[in-house]
Amino acid sequence: MITAKTSTPDNIKEKSEGMEKLLKDNSDLKLPKVGDLIEGTVISASKNEVHVDYNGIATGVVRGREIYDESDENTGLKIGDKVTATVMELENENGEMELSFRFAGHQQAWDKLKELQDGEETVDTKVIDANRGGLMIKVGNVIGFMPVSQLSVEHYPRVEGGDKNKILSHLKDFVGKSLKTKIIDANEADDKLIVSEKAAFEEKQLKNIAKYKIGDVVEGVITGVVDFGAFVEFGDNLEGLVHISELAWQRIDNPRDIIKVGDKIKAEIIEIEGSKISLSIKKLNKDPWQDIEKKYKVGDIVEGKVIKINPFGAFVELDQDIHGLVHISELSLKKDEPSTEPDKQLLEINKTYNFKIISIEPEDHRLGLSIKALDKKGKEEKTDTPKTKDETKKDTKDKKTEAK
Repeated sequence: MITAKTSTPDNIKEKSEGMEKLLKDNSDLKLPKVGDLIEGTVISASKNEVHVDYNGIATGVVRGREIYDESDENTGLKIGDKVTATVMELENENGEMELSFRFAGHQQAWDKLKELQDGEETVDTKVIDANRGGLMIKVGNVIGFMPVSQLSVEHYPRVEGGDKNKILSHLKDFVGKSLKTKIIDANEADDKLIVSEKAAFEEKQLKNIAKYKIGDVVEGVITGVVDFGAFVEFGDNLEGLVHISELAWQRIDNPRDIIKVGDKIKAEIIEIEGSKISLSIKKLNKDPWQDIEKKYKVGDIVEGKVIKINPFGAFVELDQDIHGLVHISELSLKKDEPSTEPDKQLLEINKTYNFKIISIEPEDHRLGLSIKALDKKGKEEKTDTPKTKDETKKDTKDKKTEAK
């Protein structure tokens, strides 16, 4: 019967004494401590166990779950390969150092990620899942995240109304694909890895942007319309933003009222800040307020259509380019209630009324209107609602008839 040889306290003591003697004879050699990262040579390798020689003074073993690591450095090992491992125990039951590729690989993987971040290098990133906030990714064997805001211009979801379900559906199209990204945060302590496709794309974009300067006119296509403006793609995959205030000279509440995805437009570059480009469509058209005195003067009685009512008054369209404001203090009072506050509900949206111009400020693009001032005696109208265009014409006709 064959009996397996086992290590006894005496055997372990003999090995320890032998190792101490070896170290005295080779003063340059030092035994590592638990937690140290050491380099060694593979002397045997199987699926579940790898033996490693450490400088000829000790043998270590990596086994079980400690074989598999995040760095992929120890796949397909063979005799003679150099490996790096973390010391878990200085001596196990067989008198060998207990080593771990898993701990070493984790440390190596994060050290590599930090190195890539510091060097601002571009890395291949695999998308493994998606949620409403962005993409779950993997760099090597380390799992991380890429927020929606860090997608490139090409891949950013342009969803009307910001429908979250549609955004998620768009993001799920990337699962299984590989994207070029840069690491913007690699924190091993917090186990946090954040990458950015936009940052990787920005380097190429900056080279293309260098071809342009403020004042240049570009031709492009509307790729997205949002509440605050519209995105325009032009040139070599560049994208700029036309803020709502730069779409047209007149007041706009909803960009979708005047522009839509797919529209071809011309715009002027008004600002370049890094990779951010601001555009203006209205600057390509003459400012209608420059010649406003040719069309309107203070004291004129004008016709205008109410386009919006706010708590502080009503916005009135005098023509396609010029809009005015009737402040709440310039509205009529409620019928038969002279002591009440002005009532903006006396006006109706999309209905045309007569107004008196009481102020014009071309530089600030402001024009003040009044209904009260229509009273020839300068008194507030207390019994009648504002007259529409047709009602005013009828009154004028009746007065002329009476005069005859």
